[in-house]
Amino acid sequence: MNKYIVGILFLVLSQISSAQDNNDIKLSALPYYSYGKGLGITSPDSIFKLNIRFRMQNRFTSLYNEDEEDGYEAMIRRLRLRFDGYVGDPSIIYVIQLSFSPNDVGAIEDGDNLNIIRDAIVFYRPDEHWNIGFGQTKLPGNRQRINSSGALQLTDRSINNARFNIDRDFGLQVYYLNELQDKFSYNVKTAISTGEGRNWTKEPDNGLAFTGRLELFPFGAFKSNGMLFEGDIKREATPKLMLSGVYHYNNNARRTRGTIGDDLFEARDVQSLFLDAIVKYNGWAFQTAYMQRTADDPITFNPDDALDSQYVFTGSGFDTQLSYIFDNNYEVIGRYSYQEPHKDIEVLTPQTNQYSLGVTKYIWEHALKLQAEVTNTELNYLDSNSTSNWYLRFQVEIGI
Repeated sequence: MNKYIVGILFLVLSQISSAQDNNDIKLSALPYYSYGKGLGITSPDSIFKLNIRFRMQNRFTSLYNEDEEDGYEAMIRRLRLRFDGYVGDPSIIYVIQLSFSPNDVGAIEDGDNLNIIRDAIVFYRPDEHWNIGFGQTKLPGNRQRINSSGALQLTDRSINNARFNIDRDFGLQVYYLNELQDKFSYNVKTAISTGEGRNWTKEPDNGLAFTGRLELFPFGAFKSNGMLFEGDIKREATPKLMLSGVYHYNNNARRTRGTIGDDLFEARDVQSLFLDAIVKYNGWAFQTAYMQRTADDPITFNPDDALDSQYVFTGSGFDTQLSYIFDNNYEVIGRYSYQEPHKDIEVLTPQTNQYSLGVTKYIWEHALKLQAEVTNTELNYLDSNSTSNWYLRFQVEIGI
């Protein structure tokens, strides 16, 4: 009996071993998983890598606008899904980012596409210095816009970023990166793009946009790519400074803000200038920015209705922001913004001052945080009338 049982066990084990040897999905062929900034999946032969990330912003805002009834907004401000990795060669990198919240997608109109694609670009990185990208992503514009909205100290970017930033576009981008720790460093970033902004599918255009950005780091690079997020959450041990400048020329721009905004009735050549500075040291962070847009004859008129017009928002703006993060990871932030329309359009839009005070609790740095903010906006019109609006806001940011 014992010999019979032993024989059966031997036969079963032999069959199991044979099945394992011939299994189409062997253990050695399973993908490798990594965890850090997102969930990473790498093929066993390292032919491809896929990294999956998401982030979400949920907010509640109480509005107190002069001459209007008080109200509130409760919304999913942002909901993003991002994929990145490489295919075939680690030097060939792809980045895909999709957006799903109503504010990100925008109103759906007849004849327009569902605007969920934010980034879709392939980069070639032959060495540690050069990045060559082809596709749609953010242009190398003002610093606050380049930073992810998930890396902000306050609940949103400034009014000047909203008016003057050059946002995303489709084209060719070439970067030369030379960041060094504790030594003078610099980055040069350039782009040639369509000038029409993301997901443009209307009639073809004969104009292009040209962008150049220079970044200087007199005392060396920030810790952990600290220029890419606001606040000194890494607590720089020595003072760090970034100075940058951007020039952007959009030939035959079709929109009121160049690559974004409403459609103009006639194309215009638009020029933009951005200057940025960031200082971080021992929990303190200071940043300031100047933005300017110019265009000849910025107002365009409907050829079928002279009372219907659209205009390029020309003018300038100034932001300044100061913060300190305490040892318990609570941070206090103050920001002032000044916006001045050009004299060509000052009868159409007010001069604006905005004051913001915020408190942020970092639970897991910028990936999980609680934010509270109070903001006052002063609108000063050419006829000497003025309006003062307030809002109180609470926001939860979470992502991987």
